[in-house]
Amino acid sequence: MTFDFEDLLAEASQRAGGLQDFGPEDFREPMRRLLAALEEEADLNEMGRVTQRERILGLLVARLRTEEYIERYPEILDEKVGPSFSIIGLGRTGTTMLHRMLSSDDRLFSLRWYESRNPAPLPGSDGSEEVDPRIRDAEAEIEMMLEASPELIAAHPMDAHAPDEEIMLLEHAFMSGNPEAFCSVPKYARRLEDEDATPGYAYMDRLLCFLQWQKKRAGQHADRWVLKTPHHIGFLAPFFEIFPEAKVVLTHRDPIQTIPSMCSLIHSIRVLNSDRVDQREIGEQWSSRLVRMMDRCIDLHDQFPDRFLDLQYRDLIADPMVGARQIYDFVGMAWTPEAEAGMREWAVENSRDKRPVHSYTLEQYGFTEEGLRKQFARYYERFIDPEL
Repeated sequence: MTFDFEDLLAEASQRAGGLQDFGPEDFREPMRRLLAALEEEADLNEMGRVTQRERILGLLVARLRTEEYIERYPEILDEKVGPSFSIIGLGRTGTTMLHRMLSSDDRLFSLRWYESRNPAPLPGSDGSEEVDPRIRDAEAEIEMMLEASPELIAAHPMDAHAPDEEIMLLEHAFMSGNPEAFCSVPKYARRLEDEDATPGYAYMDRLLCFLQWQKKRAGQHADRWVLKTPHHIGFLAPFFEIFPEAKVVLTHRDPIQTIPSMCSLIHSIRVLNSDRVDQREIGEQWSSRLVRMMDRCIDLHDQFPDRFLDLQYRDLIADPMVGARQIYDFVGMAWTPEAEAGMREWAVENSRDKRPVHSYTLEQYGFTEEGLRKQFARYYERFIDPEL
């Protein structure tokens, strides 16, 4: 089983019933680089090779189905992603909680996990089904992941129906940081950091327009999206270029709490794909990457301060409604009793104590408190109060 570029395109076309149009051509070179990294760097086990090959095929098939829809309904590209906002920050800073809580407000569009994996409806689906067939596929995928790595549920709430990250839309452009989570591909990942990410964000916009068109046809009414992806911290320049009206909610938490937790999540994903998973290697790769990404974010924060709202994790945990109200003021949305009631209901139904405890230590990943403070010194100076 190989990661041959032409073979994968041909197989995807066959699976998609002979469709040939993959859309904008700028995915090809990034895809070739990913395939080379999976062969040369990743040290995948047999299951990892199958899983990653199937994931790539799924992305290609989704591109084919998306373009077939756009050909049939060219008005899809008349959609405009409005003055949306994205919740970003270092991983483990409350972004998932905040995103899913705000998504309970039906005045906001949000990306659901099953939509991120299959932006186009599955063949034979016309939107009238009681349960979207994409949901069943997503549920089966999550069940398989949790069976292979049960600790995933403690690290991240996996839910096919729930709002999730648009990093998975960037993956359809082969310009996502997800491969570095799946396996150790440091050379590939570092090059991705230095590439122009604008084509990836342009394709993400294309997919959001497509999904927005679907949501409107299904009777949803909103004028903006609430997005969420920590990945954006390193790519805000192209994000702002493609989404010129977008604003950013930047969440903050002490890296001593966030970085080891993030590495533990990465470990629980990598063990699905490789028999050689080194926790200290994960620590070095991800901490150094996140420092570089946060430095870029701080630079843009200084350049466009009016486009950022900073929220502290400790304040979100103490009273998430206060943070939610700040966000609504920031983006110019009216705070309503209905929105607050929906968020409070979500918070009760999804309290953290309903999931297993996420256990890890700094030492597992080669960290010390002093070392992390030194490594993230610029971030500490700007956003983390040393007294708290």
